[in-house]
Amino acid sequence: MNRQSINVQMKGRERTARKGSEMGSASSAYRMIYLEVDGRIQKVIFSRFCSRCDITELFCTATGFSRNTTISLLDSTGAMVSIDPTMPNNSERSPYKVVPITGGQLADREEQFQNVLTQVAEQFSRAFKINELKTEVTNRLAMLEKRVELEGMKVVEIEKCRSDIKKLKEEMASRKNRTFGHTFFKSSFLDENKKLTPRRDVPSYPKYYLSQETIEALRQPIFDVWQWEPNEMLSCLEHMYHDLGLVRDFNINPITMKRWLLCIHDNYRNNPFHNFRHCFCVTQMMYSMIYLCNLQEKFTQEDILILMTAAVCHDLDHPGYNNTYQINARTALAVRYNDISPLENHHCAVAFQIFSQPDCNIFTDFDPEAFKQIRQRTITLILATDMARHGEILDSFKQKVDNFDFANEEHVTCLKMVLIKCCDISNEVRPMEVSEPWVDCLLEEYFMQSDREKAEGLPVAPFMDREKVTKPTAQIGFIKFVLIPMFETVMKLFPQIEEVMVQQLRESRDRYEELKQIDDAKNEVQKHKSEKLMGGKKK
Repeated sequence: MNRQSINVQMKGRERTARKGSEMGSASSAYRMIYLEVDGRIQKVIFSRFCSRCDITELFCTATGFSRNTTISLLDSTGAMVSIDPTMPNNSERSPYKVVPITGGQLADREEQFQNVLTQVAEQFSRAFKINELKTEVTNRLAMLEKRVELEGMKVVEIEKCRSDIKKLKEEMASRKNRTFGHTFFKSSFLDENKKLTPRRDVPSYPKYYLSQETIEALRQPIFDVWQWEPNEMLSCLEHMYHDLGLVRDFNINPITMKRWLLCIHDNYRNNPFHNFRHCFCVTQMMYSMIYLCNLQEKFTQEDILILMTAAVCHDLDHPGYNNTYQINARTALAVRYNDISPLENHHCAVAFQIFSQPDCNIFTDFDPEAFKQIRQRTITLILATDMARHGEILDSFKQKVDNFDFANEEHVTCLKMVLIKCCDISNEVRPMEVSEPWVDCLLEEYFMQSDREKAEGLPVAPFMDREKVTKPTAQIGFIKFVLIPMFETVMKLFPQIEEVMVQQLRESRDRYEELKQIDDAKNEVQKHKSEKLMGGKKK
């Protein structure tokens, strides 16, 4: 028999073989169907994301019918087969037969369908007295539409007034700048039009089915965060909340969870370092520490919910310029928060602006008093990520760790603050091939800031100056004096982190020290060459 293959490229995104092996095999993304056409076998391949209409048109094209022909599909026994993306695969030996449906058959079916609809309508009419309620519902709808129209006009007027006031303020500020030069109230470079409104087209990202291998890897600190695209990271975050029992225990609507995560994604900027992938990285490390340290046996489920949610929200709308720049440049954020952790306060504000949207509020099942406690504890953790408070928080924890009491709320709060700090700066805990690209991203963001500071005549930190810092010098001090002391203190409470976290930090420190020695040796050779060259010129 003659054989032909029709491969149709449908609209939408196609996954690579590697993604298929992780998030569901590549073969499961396609259907292969054999059709009998005039005594020959026709093979048709289509994506499981195709619509029923797309598949029907494809079958018509394969069998030579016009694209708008109505067809039925019969198997070898004469039974009808449903035409849809989940239809069963067949084999070359048992092809499906495509049968066009004539006008008479369509009319018979339409008549049967209309009869069924009529009977259903009669049943509903008798059960719910629709005819009697129709007039009342129509009248109420008319009243509601009128009220909506009036309220909408009020909203438009209010928004217009706000816009006019904002333009007037901007014009006044602009004139003041032109008159007096450098002004204290420097305009903010933050985007005022962030996407805080929840998406209505949920689910907007495909639901990926995580393989067992991926599920197990997600619980490990060595997880490679670079292998995943944003939609896949969203699915992984969604899985973490389900896996920890948070969706079940707090009655979180799964659609609300999706909308919230999408809104979170939209409110992280495309910075080199402080971006949505960093958010995912920190949250995944928190998730792995919950399992590694058996935190669900030590903490309440509410504590677990707060730890995870604070990790997700901890850098929302980060502009890519740190607190030092905000304060020295006198930005709107620094003025608004009186130079006290301006970025961390802003992250909290954006997080709870999102929660204020009913469609994004995963805490909707909490009563007002419980929500107030959740809000306060989440804010406490996000504010703890300000590195200016590092010494204060770690010293407080060191005083408690030797006699730590999980029944003491102050002790538990301090531990949670240290845990989110560990996760926030945990890149060097991961393997070198995962951690090193993060150093490049961080230095790129540092250099972007220092270049701006130089241009604006502001102080520049040596560790951010592209002319003074190298990768080894940037990392050695940070690992030796910040990371290792903090993780070793946590190790006193959870000895199990030594092998998988602390040891990796020690190895990372040693590796960067070796790189620094190599760099120093090269610089010394270069220095001697330059001195010889200069000496020769003098002679």
